[in-house]
Amino acid sequence: MQIERRKFLASACKACLFTGAGFLLSDLIACSPTTKIIRLPVMENTVSLPISSFSKEPLQIISPEGWLYNIAVRKTADDQFEALLLQCTHQQNQLTATPNGYICTLHGSRFSQEGQVQKGPAALPLKKYSTVTNQDLLIIHLNA
Repeated sequence: MQIERRKFLASACKACLFTGAGFLLSDLIACSPTTKIIRLPVMENTVSLPISSFSKEPLQIISPEGWLYNIAVRKTADDQFEALLLQCTHQQNQLTATPNGYICTLHGSRFSQEGQVQKGPAALPLKKYSTVTNQDLLIIHLNA
């Protein structure tokens, strides 16, 4: 009888381990940035990013100095730029970039690459910042 109990406990522990590893792996994949985070100084309520940063990757994640939340800056197919605050509109959690958009690991909200809500509980889209190009720099205005 004791051997049966040991087998049961060993099997149950393995099942828990594999289940937990599956959840952890999916979180790690979602959290592992394929793009490095670029820390930038804020000057006159703007940040500037070299346009050459987008030569290999259309998405850049920036961290304005002194800010709690990152900003996703994406070069669109028509060579325009979009900047989104990576702050969940549900309960202000930091969002994680994925190949298909942004996710909130706190309550599961999902946003498209354009910042539109794809899955709640968030109901509002992500905050957008205006961008302008000036020669070889992309300037993001943080007050808009």
